[in-house]
Amino acid sequence: MAQAPLTPSGTEDEEEPPSMAPHVPREHREQHGKDAPPGFVPPMTAEDVAAVEAVLGYDFADKSLVELALTHGSFYYPYRPGDTYERLEYLGDGVLTCLMSREVFRTYRTLPPGPLTRLRAANVDTEKLARVAVVRGLHRFLRHKAPQLEGQIHIFIEEMCKYPVHSNGLLDPPKVLSDIVESLIGAIYFDSNFDQEEVWRVFRNLADPLINLETLGKHPVEVLIDGELVGSATYAQKKEIAQNRAAKAALDKLKETMGQIESEPASADVSDELDIAGNTKMSVKY
Repeated sequence: MAQAPLTPSGTEDEEEPPSMAPHVPREHREQHGKDAPPGFVPPMTAEDVAAVEAVLGYDFADKSLVELALTHGSFYYPYRPGDTYERLEYLGDGVLTCLMSREVFRTYRTLPPGPLTRLRAANVDTEKLARVAVVRGLHRFLRHKAPQLEGQIHIFIEEMCKYPVHSNGLLDPPKVLSDIVESLIGAIYFDSNFDQEEVWRVFRNLADPLINLETLGKHPVEVLIDGELVGSATYAQKKEIAQNRAAKAALDKLKETMGQIESEPASADVSDELDIAGNTKMSVKY
């Protein structure tokens, strides 16, 4: 089957801002406490299963896989844990890595392994898959009882609107969002009797637009001007996010005052020195 090439992302390809109104599965809206026995876990409704299938563009032979792929471990609280999406997530992670490796290898026939690896990673990393979950509305069907997750997802939705395709390390999405995309892909792979072409068809549509060489960005982790660090940011969850944001702030400031600086791509831990206005040295480490 011919593979659709990775195409540059234009304005028309940018992801639409997702709806902020969460979908509440019917079983969460109904009262089960009076009629259900202790430990009862409500099944996913047929309507919700059909809605997920419509988003995916795939009709499951085994409908129970949809429910399993969207069930977080916290959903069983306070009773004994049951089956979760973790095994399907493992399967989906593996098949996505394989299929994306094939796609970039076919599309960029002369590209060396380093850039190929970065392209593959950008299209299946946590942020990209979390974006898929939110933009396609799959997050609304997540079955969980972790109170902090809703707030984390809300924050991510607000922040991702600042970056049309990918933030290149400036956002820290809840991992559960990427998990459910991988688990649904794993469910399709299993349900389709391990049909890689069917899996690719579904994922290609979900993940559109894919990140390509033109939209693949690299963020600096340290910016020095005349030996002094410029830019600052704070982010409570991860030091790496704060470093990325500080570096971006420094570069934004430089672009405002000196014009945009074009630099050649650098490998990890390699420092490029640029002579600005003949006497100012800026060192950027990637």
